[in-house]
Amino acid sequence: MAEGKHLTHLHTLDSNENNMKFGILVNEGPYTHQASDSAYMFAKAAIEQGHEIFRVFFYHDGVNNGTRLATPPQDDRHIPNRWSELAKNHDIDLVLCVAAAQRRGLVDPEEMKRNKKDADNIADNFRISGLGQLIEAGIQADRLITFGD
Repeated sequence: MAEGKHLTHLHTLDSNENNMKFGILVNEGPYTHQASDSAYMFAKAAIEQGHEIFRVFFYHDGVNNGTRLATPPQDDRHIPNRWSELAKNHDIDLVLCVAAAQRRGLVDPEEMKRNKKDADNIADNFRISGLGQLIEAGIQADRLITFGD
């Protein structure tokens, strides 16, 4: 499974290098692809091993990870809430690509006003910004890990 490969590779990084700073790019939606689950598990494992997650950038359908309107069945994982909680507990910057978010109907309070919408729907601890945030993550992080196509 892809998730295991990432965690095994992370263990190798932990033993060879100290305090890595990771940027994460998530390109797929929360319930249609394994990418979000794998990215989340990678981020948790990295933090547990003392590494830093500089930023998680959600692009393409990955922006759907940031909706506060998701309501999965009670016996299923709540992916947006997991990301929100991880960000809150570990001060992780969760960024939704503005263009991808707008195409998919995701707006924060500022974009709601600017686009004359009647509501916002961004989950706690997420924010909307541009591709510059992805570029900065690639520059600032020791590694930028991509999940999804």
